[in-house]
Amino acid sequence: MNNLRRMRDVGVLFFLFLFMALFTIKLVDLSIAPFEDAAMLMRYAEHFAQGHGIVWNIGEKPVDGATDFLFMILLGSFVKVGMSLEFAVRFIGFSSHVLTVCIVYLAARKLFQAPVWAAIVTSLYLAVGPGLYYVAAYFGTTCFALFACITWYVALAIILNGETRTGSLLFAIAALTTSLFRPEGVILSILMLLAVIYIKGLRRSRYTIFCFLGVFLLLGGLYFLWRWQYFGFPLPNPYYRKGGDFNLYSLKNSIINTIRLCLPFLPAFIIGLYSAKTLRLTIGFLILIIGFTSAFVLISDEMNFDARFQYVLLPLVLMSWWPLIRAIKEDWRFPKWNELTLRKRATLVLFIIVLSIGIIGYQGMKGRATYYQDGRYDVARMLSDYRDKGYIIATTEAGLLPLYSHWKALDAWGLNDQWIAHNGRITEEYLALFKPHIIVFHGHFSPLVSCEGLTGSFFEMVMTLKRYAEKNGYVLAAAFGESPYDTHYYYVRSDFPESSEIISRIRSTNYTWNSSGRKSINYALLVAK
Repeated sequence: MNNLRRMRDVGVLFFLFLFMALFTIKLVDLSIAPFEDAAMLMRYAEHFAQGHGIVWNIGEKPVDGATDFLFMILLGSFVKVGMSLEFAVRFIGFSSHVLTVCIVYLAARKLFQAPVWAAIVTSLYLAVGPGLYYVAAYFGTTCFALFACITWYVALAIILNGETRTGSLLFAIAALTTSLFRPEGVILSILMLLAVIYIKGLRRSRYTIFCFLGVFLLLGGLYFLWRWQYFGFPLPNPYYRKGGDFNLYSLKNSIINTIRLCLPFLPAFIIGLYSAKTLRLTIGFLILIIGFTSAFVLISDEMNFDARFQYVLLPLVLMSWWPLIRAIKEDWRFPKWNELTLRKRATLVLFIIVLSIGIIGYQGMKGRATYYQDGRYDVARMLSDYRDKGYIIATTEAGLLPLYSHWKALDAWGLNDQWIAHNGRITEEYLALFKPHIIVFHGHFSPLVSCEGLTGSFFEMVMTLKRYAEKNGYVLAAAFGESPYDTHYYYVRSDFPESSEIISRIRSTNYTWNSSGRKSINYALLVAK
């Protein structure tokens, strides 16, 4: 029986792999350039692979703008051994997604003895979700989710089978690894530990607590001291730019995203409160889910492409829902399968099939993320022809343009610039230190539309760039946009040899707007006419 069960599970896992491969080929667009925000980390990984360290600009001091630290190291290592940067990102991302789906299936089958149909539906729900679209967009989200699932699997084993010294040590090491992939992994790992402590009790969690504290204080402490010495600051650079305050807008979005991602399975965490047999387990799981969802009140929601910040909760929820509904069969006294008539069995099977199709279909529709070819990529590829000239670009668009132009880049928003991050905003005096050859910014205005009435720190930064360009005789090469209320401005300095040539090539770019895929209008030329 065990061999038959094992062979059946192996067959299902093979089916899941084939399904994901076919799903990716048929429904996921892999022809598009990296999403803007993903390109920033790729720049760090490329420099790391080339032996320059963790730097934004080659030859400058290290800066921790790549918050996915361990993913960046892993990606750079793959590039260093010969993979192309783009292929390496997607190879790691797709492999991580496949393994995560497998872990979700095995958790249902091995830990909770769920029936095959429940494990398959749970796994397919994850398989058709946004994970593959993150892979297409070149994000490392699925890699973080994989290690979070490994950590939670070990935690669930401790909850079900009791702690052992080996299991407790594995949990601590997996938790530290998860924390090195993303900073919020620290919060997630602590919440997992609290869930274990609540469910098992303080006394029966002592090895787990001891190992967790020992590994985090020793190995985690050594890493923390190293990174403080290496980067010059204790926390990731983006935290100083967009963290530290309570952000209720981010909290609201985090709650909405978590509900949207996990909706069909969330009722289990309410049903679990009904029975005394599952009450403690349910509350422990809710400590993890509610705690992590609420943690995003601490940072800005910007760059949260298709709820990728909350995505890690999806596989954790899918690993945890089944045991919460098992007690219902006893408390509500459902008849056993062999007590049902043939008609009732057929009806129940049909209901399960329809419900499963509905659940998977919901995720297939809601989990699909769409973005389009990006004109910034085309301009960047053109600018790469001048990569050896020592030119500098200052931009609010610090993804595609710096990565593919290979120019020295000043990130005007400060996610990749320590001075700006710690001083709050860019200034004209700081810009003058760089004398950028090109200035690019994202504005919610155009030469046809006034910027009067616009406010906010991002707008103040944009106006600083605009004033500097206009005071210093820059030529407005383009103000590309699908609408005059949403544009990318390109200012080019007029006093270097290729200035006129670059202006002409920018203006002749077939500039696609990234949120629609439609060709943009150059509003700067409309005004000139």
